Amino acid sequence: MGVESELLSIGELARASGLTVSALRFYDRCGVLTPTLVDPVNGYRWYTAAQVTPARLVAGLRRVGMPLAGITAALRLRDDPARVGRLLDAHLRRLEDGLADARRELSRVRALIDPEECPMTTRITLSPAALAAAVDAVRFAVGTDPDLPVLGGVLLDVESDGVRLVATDRYRMALARADGRVDGPPVRALLPAAAVDEFRALLDAAGQVRLTVADGEVAVAVAGVEARSAVLPFEFTDYRRLLRRPADATARRVPVDVAALRSALRSATPTVTREHEGVALPVTVLGVDDRDGLRLVDAAELAGPDPADLLVGVNGDFLLDALDAAGGPQLVLELDGPIAPLAVRRPDDEDTFSILMPIRL
Repeated sequence: MGVESELLSIGELARASGLTVSALRFYDRCGVLTPTLVDPVNGYRWYTAAQVTPARLVAGLRRVGMPLAGITAALRLRDDPARVGRLLDAHLRRLEDGLADARRELSRVRALIDPEECPMTTRITLSPAALAAAVDAVRFAVGTDPDLPVLGGVLLDVESDGVRLVATDRYRMALARADGRVDGPPVRALLPAAAVDEFRALLDAAGQVRLTVADGEVAVAVAGVEARSAVLPFEFTDYRRLLRRPADATARRVPVDVAALRSALRSATPTVTREHEGVALPVTVLGVDDRDGLRLVDAAELAGPDPADLLVGVNGDFLLDALDAAGGPQLVLELDGPIAPLAVRRPDDEDTFSILMPIRL
């Protein structure tokens, strides 16, 4: 009794933390917040005063919808505020994305209920240089398969403070963002590749760009010249869901010199060849050296008895396309093992990047 008198019962911890008793039992079963002592006779759970703060942390993260994996990681890393801060930032971005999706869908619902009351016209004003850079960053990833027309365009995803461009051909995906002033509800429009190229030709002019999305059509006006295009009648892939990663995911970020990597890729022999849909596909295998730099893996190492764990195989030509589209002398490649996509990022722009699907080694 002397020991237990210094401890908190599960009810006392519930009152001190804001968690319910049932929630504390759940987090005990999951190994997230285990009691200091469990009475072997009656099964009562007892906690120390030092567990009040972690329990309050769990309660706060639970209230904002943090997944269990994120809560577990935050507790494990709570002595490292910078890493916990990155977890919280990532979760906040997911919440903001979800809110943007909800606003967009509710706008569609309102338009279906009363089209005259909610005409669904959105106007965006932005810099031609910013929009041109976004187009250039994603255009290479547009699909060309006639059996998949939904992938033959660029998604214009208008948010509250700008527009995000997305393109994918299933094997790679590219995203870029341009800030702007938005007047109207969030909206998505899938533009044909030919229209994107026509719009891009206008963006070398000086002055602001005005985008208008209304009635299944997108208009681009700059320097007194206007071009229009009907949108494609397809629902683009839910790219946000594809990009959401567990809160405790830890890919290796490897800085690369673009000119050096481009030269190495062009001069090197592909590591192996794999068959894909009846076609022999050359595969370039990437790894990390003992100085945390990027290296091209040769066939002998891959065939050896103990190849490194952090290897990823990609289409070398696709990687060259991604390097060219990203621009800049320095980029960051994110490697997360042989079955995770390879990300190509700008070090100073988290909103512009591409991912390449891995090829099974």
